[in-house]
Amino acid sequence: MSSRSAPVAFRAHDHGECRHAVLSEVAEDCRSGNLRLTPARSCVLEALLEEHKALSAYELLDRLRAAGLGSQPPAVYRALDVLVGHGLVHKIEGLSAFVACTQGRGAHASAFFFCRECRRVSETPVPEMEAFAENIAVAQSFATERIVMEVEGLCGLCRAGTQ
Repeated sequence: MSSRSAPVAFRAHDHGECRHAVLSEVAEDCRSGNLRLTPARSCVLEALLEEHKALSAYELLDRLRAAGLGSQPPAVYRALDVLVGHGLVHKIEGLSAFVACTQGRGAHASAFFFCRECRRVSETPVPEMEAFAENIAVAQSFATERIVMEVEGLCGLCRAGTQ
């Protein structure tokens, strides 16, 4: 796979566009009163927007501690609960870590491709997965709340040893 066709998380790029998209949504939510961006929430979100890498709660707690915004685990978990609840952050279960949403908020079925070596994460919308799961759910009288697919492996940079 060439670097041009590689997902943005797995190739060098300017994070400015990614950050701008998320921060624009956050600003709109704050203006409309749907979200209160406390200093701790802002710090956590900014840390996750630095790269397309998953960070553990304890790595994020280190960021809060360095910023003087809390040194106890509940501080980071409260911030993460709100950010996940607003669709700004996703939990990557396979890494026990968190990543900023890159596909816009709102309900969407995504596949998360994550590199077990460098912890980069690519979020890819998969509407077919949503339709497939919903068809099965309806047949089982099941109310779907969230559809998540995680794919673990090695990105091209780590496979090539250029990480």
